[in-house]
Amino acid sequence: MSATPDETEDLRWMRRALALARRAAATGEVPVGALVVRDGVALGEGWNQPIGCCDPTAHAEIQALRAAAGRTANYRLPGAVLYVTLEPCAMCAGAMLHARIARLVYGADDPRAGAVSSVFEILGDRRLNHRVPAEGGMLAAECGALLQEFFRARRGA
Repeated sequence: MSATPDETEDLRWMRRALALARRAAATGEVPVGALVVRDGVALGEGWNQPIGCCDPTAHAEIQALRAAAGRTANYRLPGAVLYVTLEPCAMCAGAMLHARIARLVYGADDPRAGAVSSVFEILGDRRLNHRVPAEGGMLAAECGALLQEFFRARRGA
């Protein structure tokens, strides 16, 4: 059975997010990569940079959202999909809601800080005026292995 066109596109963009995560790892940052795509065009991309930028908000998703908003000259990104290698935290989930992201696709779950389904369920909270449908597990093994490798090397094991 072959992948649907949407699944093929999702895989293509998640592979790009993984490349961005590797870029973060190469600079000593936690390897998370993200990009915002609309109508088959990458509007913005980012990778974790809180250490390098001395900015606690410089998560991959925030970097990608900022770049996409700048490119479109609009803080709202209707119709856009955000791809990220790790389940977003509460800050990033909140930013996605404010940006009106249409859909989230992510790789590995984050059992410590995930705000999509692991710890919190912010994106689907009915008390909010916008919700973001989310699909987790895309290339999860590869995304998770990259994170495990990074932390194993940091611990010296």
